Amino acid sequence: MQRPSYTTTGYLLSLGAFTWWGLFPLYIKAVSVASPLEVLAHRVVWCLPVCVFLIALWRGWGELRRSLAQPKVLLTLLVTATLITINWLIFIYSVESNQMLASSLGYFISPLATLAMGMIFLKERPGRLKLAAMSLAALGTLNALLHQGGGLWIALGLALSFSTYGLIRKTVKIEAVAGLLVETALITPVALAWLLWMGFHGELVFGQGGWGITLLLACAGIITAVPLIWFTAGARRVPLHVVGVMQYIGPSIQFVLAVLFYDETVSPARLFTFALVWAGVILYLVASGPWLRKKKSDPELETPPA
Repeated sequence: MQRPSYTTTGYLLSLGAFTWWGLFPLYIKAVSVASPLEVLAHRVVWCLPVCVFLIALWRGWGELRRSLAQPKVLLTLLVTATLITINWLIFIYSVESNQMLASSLGYFISPLATLAMGMIFLKERPGRLKLAAMSLAALGTLNALLHQGGGLWIALGLALSFSTYGLIRKTVKIEAVAGLLVETALITPVALAWLLWMGFHGELVFGQGGWGITLLLACAGIITAVPLIWFTAGARRVPLHVVGVMQYIGPSIQFVLAVLFYDETVSPARLFTFALVWAGVILYLVASGPWLRKKKSDPELETPPA
């Protein structure tokens, strides 16, 4: 039996990571008896020991110490920790409140929002195709504002929080798991305080709702870390443009789950919104393709947040 090449392994790891993120709402649904804030708190708290274990396994303490010796790095990671926490909370809320179509839309828009932020803050100059892609996404967002109302804040909140996260996170030279360790460590005291408060007031599901839900909540750290590890390893073994295409697997799976399994309604207005955004995504992918022989990596590609 022929051993898989590094490229094949990279494709499988990347595909696995994005598929995992796409299916992540199934986990949120499974623990939805707990409030979004409790699920978020468990995700933060249980992610920390998993990251510590991985850093110890990979002997990454030296690099981590060197990074944290710079106060600017720690301050920047505090900002990104706040942003990723907001992103996680909005996503968990969207799934628990049966608004997965809105979260799917947000993650379709996210790379285009990152592109817009690069223009505004980094003075980047995208080509005409990418400008057209942003325009289509903006029209789709405007259509959602005019016809959808409520769920739009979820889509925009996810897109803007992650785009800002990516914009700031790229200024810090630290490996993905090490960065996640620091970010969760900074938020863990707040998360623990919230869990203690809920327990004191008798609102905590963990330990009170049966062994099944307790075990699922305790697995939040592993469920968060595994796809991140796969993504980090896979992205090093496949062309960047391939990973750029794969980043739309997650929101596509979420869209299918929302419509086929959770009976969310796709009204004509909402379908038109997605059509505009999908057209923008296609233009974006065409403009980012290898056939253009870009000299630099796509600045819009970041580690997905879910």
